[in-house]
Amino acid sequence: MMRFRCLWVIGCLWLPLMGWAAAAPPAHVAPLSAGQQQWLAQQGGLRVGLVLQAPYAQYDRRLQRLSGVNVELMKWLAKSLKVELSWRNFPDLEQLEAAARAGEIDLAPGLTQTPGGLRLWQFSDPYMRVPQLVVSDQKRTGAVELEKLDSQTRVAVRMPSATADYLRGNYPHLNLQGVPAERQALQLLLSQQAAYAVVDEAQLGRLSVEPEFSGLVVVGDIGLPQLLRVATRRDLPELAGIVESALRAIPAKDLEALHNQWLQPKYPRLTESPGFWQNLCLLLLVLALSAMAIVFWQRRQQHSLEQRLAAAQADIALRAASEEALRLTQFSIDQSTVGILWVNWDSHVRYANRAAETMLGYPPGGIIDRPLIEFEPELHMDRWLNLWKRARASDDAPQSFESNCLRADGSILPADVSLSFLRFRDGEYLVVYLTDVTERRRALAALQESEARLQGIAANVPGLVFRLERAPVTGQIDFAYISEGSESLVGYSPATLAHRDKGLRSLVHPDDKASYHQTQDRALDTDSDWSWQGRILTRQGEQRWAEIKAITRRLEGGAYVWDGIVWDISESKRIELELASSREQLRELSAHLESVREEEKARIAREVHDELGQMLTVLKLETSMCELAYAQLDPGLNERLNSMKRLIAQLFQLVRDVATALRPPILDAGIASAIEWQARRFEARTQIPCLVQVPENLPVLSDAKAIGLFRILQEALTNVMRHAQAHTVELTLTLEGDELCLTVSDDGVGFVAESGRPTSFGLVGMRERVLIMGGQLSLESEPGEGTTLTVRVPLDKET
Repeated sequence: MMRFRCLWVIGCLWLPLMGWAAAAPPAHVAPLSAGQQQWLAQQGGLRVGLVLQAPYAQYDRRLQRLSGVNVELMKWLAKSLKVELSWRNFPDLEQLEAAARAGEIDLAPGLTQTPGGLRLWQFSDPYMRVPQLVVSDQKRTGAVELEKLDSQTRVAVRMPSATADYLRGNYPHLNLQGVPAERQALQLLLSQQAAYAVVDEAQLGRLSVEPEFSGLVVVGDIGLPQLLRVATRRDLPELAGIVESALRAIPAKDLEALHNQWLQPKYPRLTESPGFWQNLCLLLLVLALSAMAIVFWQRRQQHSLEQRLAAAQADIALRAASEEALRLTQFSIDQSTVGILWVNWDSHVRYANRAAETMLGYPPGGIIDRPLIEFEPELHMDRWLNLWKRARASDDAPQSFESNCLRADGSILPADVSLSFLRFRDGEYLVVYLTDVTERRRALAALQESEARLQGIAANVPGLVFRLERAPVTGQIDFAYISEGSESLVGYSPATLAHRDKGLRSLVHPDDKASYHQTQDRALDTDSDWSWQGRILTRQGEQRWAEIKAITRRLEGGAYVWDGIVWDISESKRIELELASSREQLRELSAHLESVREEEKARIAREVHDELGQMLTVLKLETSMCELAYAQLDPGLNERLNSMKRLIAQLFQLVRDVATALRPPILDAGIASAIEWQARRFEARTQIPCLVQVPENLPVLSDAKAIGLFRILQEALTNVMRHAQAHTVELTLTLEGDELCLTVSDDGVGFVAESGRPTSFGLVGMRERVLIMGGQLSLESEPGEGTTLTVRVPLDKET
């Protein structure tokens, strides 16, 4: 009873203080540009969409008022931007996004960034971090480590959710118990059906005020925080910049106070549990008893201590010397060249030593509370959070990498950066170690320059070796070096070719000057490697084929150099041209033979259809006449005549199949009709659904191209039937500019396309048919992902 009275008095004293502390929200002024202020003035006000979910946003019907962490944040932003807000409430996220698509709202707080949401919203940097906590009852007062739990220990978690997916992926041994809501998870915990429950801090803060859950305690954090952001409509980019500026104007301590006011759970943490305090009281009692015993023992030893006073004086002198050595050690640490920063999860610096302040050019205390993006401009919030997660989850050696830091005066500081995760008291920090590597980079650049020059000369000894250099200021281009090989290659000395009016361009054949200047100008404009093949003229007027290969590098002073070689490829070029000519002749011969074969197939198909068809028709008529004349006389003869009629019908079908296989008559109706006909035959033969998409009006194709596309389609479908094991096939014929594109896709097993010589003659035949028609063929396939064949054929010029 006495304890209850004390608590009542303390509560009465604290309530007025808490009311005074939360009397008015902090005032923040957002630094907006003149254009942003004008845009806000034109809007007149902003429309805010809220998803009603406590404690983020809730509506009190009795008071007719909105409250919650997102509501308070938007009120701060409205006061900072000096604009009026109009509120729209929605029961779920889907209706909120529907209203955004309809243009009924401008922004929405408290959303998490997802790949699907990026198509509709522009998200700000996270303003609040909501951790996922592990909750247990008072019986389990020890801290929990999920990786040490066995498969018999049940953990309750809401499903489906990103938290459940994270636990499955990182802790596959856990025995997860899915529940539809956080309340059910805590109820399973109370009923001893689960040992632990995973609940986010916001829902835990809402449920912790209920007496039913007062006996629970927080025992851990799974390390997957929910990052809350302000989302603005993607078609309002100006509003995204305004909201970002307003959020940056809010100090981190105010956001932390807002977090503690609305989202901090009322559960005791591990150090606040009754078992912890009982153990602490016992420990203090033991310490008190030990202190009393020590005092009693010290009084008995006082006499002996007085006798050893002389010895103590000598020990004091020795301790003074040790303290002097300690001061020297502290001085050495302060003068260390390694900078140390303690950084919070929001990337703001909480501690910096003297070396870090000196390296970055800031006065003492000038780095504190600054975000790391001021020292590393490329370290945006998403990249920082990835580094934080990796360092938090890693127990191995610290992460190390090189970076270019930005000093206070705007200069660049090359540094080696090492990251190490630190838990200190109730906070978590990422310790950043900075080491100045300016001199090391200079030495490394000089070494790389020397090695590159040596490799460039050693690797390109045959032919004419050169270095082309461009001045960083004037942009003047000169040959810094030309080897003695120029005498044997073109008959000119290095000094002659190095002259500014001579150079390599004077040796290029007049018909190849355009391509030479095009490749050289592209390399010079983009600071890229240089490659060219063409004809050159020697001093004696001899024509030779030459190839230029040059590699570009940037020197320390800003100049760019091209180290390269020019060698004679006349013999290889002659062989290449002869080979190309031979291939072209073989392709023309193949095209001629294919045309002759298709014409012969068409002729045979007509003869089979016409001649055999006429003969079978006459035979059928004769059989029918015999049936009319003699069938009544002999019943056995009637049965034989019916058998003959069935055989004649089978012969009719066989003749049609042979004629169709040689040349389908449907080709006369156009390639689109032929594709649909072939797809139906494929479905009837294989029972595999075949989806066909062809345009209604296609330009007329020549017989050769129509037959070629049809044969390619037949071969592709044959491969699908034999090898693909597909469930569906999709055929698409489209008109793209002056090209006709045929695509055959299946969802079969796929295969790995070999880069060497293909072993499938069907694929070789299809490629040759496409080359004969002047088109292109591409094949894409991966194991388990199906296969896609694409054929592009140019339309006839007369069409």
